[in-house]
Amino acid sequence: MAGKAILYDYWRSSASYRVRIALNVLGLDYETVPVDLLKGEHKGINHLTRNPQGLVPALAMDGHMMTQSLAIIEYLDEVFPDAGFLPADPVGRQRVRALSYAIAMEIHPVCNLGVISHVMELTGGSEETRGLWMRKFIAEGLAAVETMLDHPDTGTFCHGDTPGMADFCLVPQVYNARRWGAEIDHLLRIKGIVDHCEAVEAFTAAHPDRVKAEV
Repeated sequence: MAGKAILYDYWRSSASYRVRIALNVLGLDYETVPVDLLKGEHKGINHLTRNPQGLVPALAMDGHMMTQSLAIIEYLDEVFPDAGFLPADPVGRQRVRALSYAIAMEIHPVCNLGVISHVMELTGGSEETRGLWMRKFIAEGLAAVETMLDHPDTGTFCHGDTPGMADFCLVPQVYNARRWGAEIDHLLRIKGIVDHCEAVEAFTAAHPDRVKAEV
């Protein structure tokens, strides 16, 4: 697996979206191999050998197969000293992790395809039920993040004036909020940060619509 990095992802996966942004910010040349979640390819033996959890993304890099988006981003931050995905000081690193985890470990899991599909199966829910579920948890979660951003260390981006791991998590979650029609227009700190992120090519190049068009 040495040589050019290979990212196994799905175009609309939030977790994959985060890693695409990070790789783009670093300017790394990597190959993308799609794993179609709707066709169940993530549960096939080929992908399970990459990630026993049957999740995306998986990143083949430096002779290793890596999983879990935030762990991958932190790896990149460690092996590229100028990445700046997390601040240098412990308190700043804790804050960026807290913002990232609030999204990736609180909002995202309950809105994951596998979770919502199981909820729908158990309840016999309609598409209306799916939408209500997604809008509730995304809106409530992002409202909490908005409050967390009421902090002196918030700058142009989630922490200071350089995009980092928290921004890599925020932008995909806002994409999902828009997709599901969650009420977030009043979250002005989030809106301002996302507007700045969307002006950066590394973010726009990772956008699901652009990635899908290139597959």
